[in-house]
Amino acid sequence: MEGSKPKLKLAVYWASACGGCSVSVLDVHEKLFDVIANADFVFWPLALDIKYKDVEEMPDNYIDVTLFNGAVRNSENEHMANLLRKKSKILVAYGSCSHLGGIPGLANFSTKEDIFRRVYEESESTINTEKIRPLSEYKVKEGLLEIPVFYNDVRSLSQTVEVDYFIPGCPPQTERLLEVFGAIVSGAELPPKGSVIGAGTRSQCDECIRKKTENKQIKKFYRPWEISDDGETCFMEQGVICMGPATREGCGYRCIKGNAPCRGCYGPTPGVTDPGTKMMSAIASIIDEKEPEEINRVIDDIVDPAGLFYRFSLPVSLIRRKLS
Repeated sequence: MEGSKPKLKLAVYWASACGGCSVSVLDVHEKLFDVIANADFVFWPLALDIKYKDVEEMPDNYIDVTLFNGAVRNSENEHMANLLRKKSKILVAYGSCSHLGGIPGLANFSTKEDIFRRVYEESESTINTEKIRPLSEYKVKEGLLEIPVFYNDVRSLSQTVEVDYFIPGCPPQTERLLEVFGAIVSGAELPPKGSVIGAGTRSQCDECIRKKTENKQIKKFYRPWEISDDGETCFMEQGVICMGPATREGCGYRCIKGNAPCRGCYGPTPGVTDPGTKMMSAIASIIDEKEPEEINRVIDDIVDPAGLFYRFSLPVSLIRRKLS
């Protein structure tokens, strides 16, 4: 219609991630028609047959908003991060993997050599007596075969290119995505660049309605399956590690509503540099023991503390990775 407001141009890219974030865009259900009424998807490999070369031919800043989900694990991810940064007015790190490194970032507790040796030589289902490993380039009579270069480090999107906004979650909640999209469509003033949007500023504990006491004291930690959760009492008070004290609100504490402790996918609250150290501080404050050996006994109940405390945030943490 003449004089009508032009549609926004949107892009969605899936880097190193499980794919849940890409699928979550479809979880808006019938609201997708409202999105389509105001925007055209110009790049979305999951749903549209658009090639990389089509993006390369777009003018710079042609795309209004790109939702980039997934960590940067290899050279293809890095290339697309740089390309979409160049072609997009607004680049959004969408979901935990793009925001913090996510589950793929746990690979930083290993090295590339560790991973390749396990996958291509030592796994129980592998027969590879010649210890052949993938090559980024291999020449055959038909030409040169190429695959992405596998990096030693997993990185978040902001460790690779400049990011305008971050929408956290594994995946982000659909309601939050619609709120952000609505704000962009309406022309509402957006927060300063670099902000986390689609989430609150308090911790999960502030949002959670489970019963808490002022002076919780723990003599033993349990894994969730080792207790009979009463469905009402704070997980931490039952001795189950819950990342709520170190995690930003915004998801509606849905895991906790489903009787599972928070695992930290919404990332740290404002002002918290490292969610792992925040959780260590929270745990230290509730251990009801005074003698070092007894304190160590309680701490030993926590299985894989590094993987638990940094499940979603290792690449951007103070630890960042295992030393090679």
